[in-house]
Amino acid sequence: MTTRVAVMGSTGSIGTQTLEVVAAEAGDYEVVALGASTSADLLVEQAKAVRPAVVAIADESRAAVVRDGVPPGTEVLAGPDALADACAGADVVVNGVVGFAGLSVTLATLEAGRRLALANKESLIAAGPVVARARETAGAELVPVDSEHCAVHQCLRTNDRAERLARIVLTASGGPFRGRSRADLESVTVADALAHPTWSMGPKITVDSSTLMNKGLEVIEAHELFGASYDQIEVVVHPQSIVHSMAEFTDGATIAQLSLPDMRLPIGYALAYPDRIATPFGRIDWAQLGRLDFEPPDLEAFPCLGLAYEAGRAGETAPAWLNAANEVAVAAFLDGRIPWVRIADVLKASLDRHDGTRATSVDVVIDVDRRARDVARDVIERIERG
Repeated sequence: MTTRVAVMGSTGSIGTQTLEVVAAEAGDYEVVALGASTSADLLVEQAKAVRPAVVAIADESRAAVVRDGVPPGTEVLAGPDALADACAGADVVVNGVVGFAGLSVTLATLEAGRRLALANKESLIAAGPVVARARETAGAELVPVDSEHCAVHQCLRTNDRAERLARIVLTASGGPFRGRSRADLESVTVADALAHPTWSMGPKITVDSSTLMNKGLEVIEAHELFGASYDQIEVVVHPQSIVHSMAEFTDGATIAQLSLPDMRLPIGYALAYPDRIATPFGRIDWAQLGRLDFEPPDLEAFPCLGLAYEAGRAGETAPAWLNAANEVAVAAFLDGRIPWVRIADVLKASLDRHDGTRATSVDVVIDVDRRARDVARDVIERIERG
């Protein structure tokens, strides 16, 4: 039986690699929908290659380019709801949309009782309590695509008693600045931050990796996905990116998932679960592996990780507030408006102004996201004025 797949964020790193997995597993999967935020030209190219029934573009100003370029008979949706609406005919939805914009896809998929292959961590971080309610929909299923959470998901399949989980250990590559002091980091450039040593990702998530905010967001995501307390979630730096994460149980046993860094493996896992795909990605040559190193993160040089723990423990809309401020701060860094070391300063100042709003609905979360962005912009303007 062919599985119908919708790929939202199809022009980004996760989306393009999903299409590679589908191509490698010829006949097992059919792409029925593609969606992108703004990249109309690449979206058209993808539509010509896989010929989905539906193509969606969130940026309405780019809709004409898509309509003129896709194969005849292809339905084109445009506007802020287009990506969520395009998922209706799929069995599995891959959410590779970047940032808070992916929340609508997450909720639409789960509320329709479909499987969500989730690469958009902001959905869980910004709206964890809301997403938790959507996950209770009959038939709804969430399989994480983030390499770390996918690893934990696989590790937890070895034991079905939640009370036997002692600790989740999330591994971090350390990014391009591992081992540098805060003083060393004062002058790093955008190009430096985008030079990730092991993973090929989009610019926003690559900058997040360099600040360890990506790992901080993953701590919050692990809490939401697996129900572990923040005291049960630990981060260790593992520069080889071979051990993707671990689960330690009450008897002292630790189960880990290992592979070479290749996002096509967790994508394939999420598509095929509870089965596995036939194509190997990330296979290890054990004779050539060499060594595996682990070290604690430097919270003084990389304070964003600690801020994420702080927001996670505060709960409710604090993670949404932090996530929104981070998106604004990273954009300002990429635009050359603030130096890399001030990203954490923006987040700290913004989080200090969080008002404790509870996450009672999607509308509340959206409003909190908007207000946090305004606060972060104000902080950045103050930094620019000196």
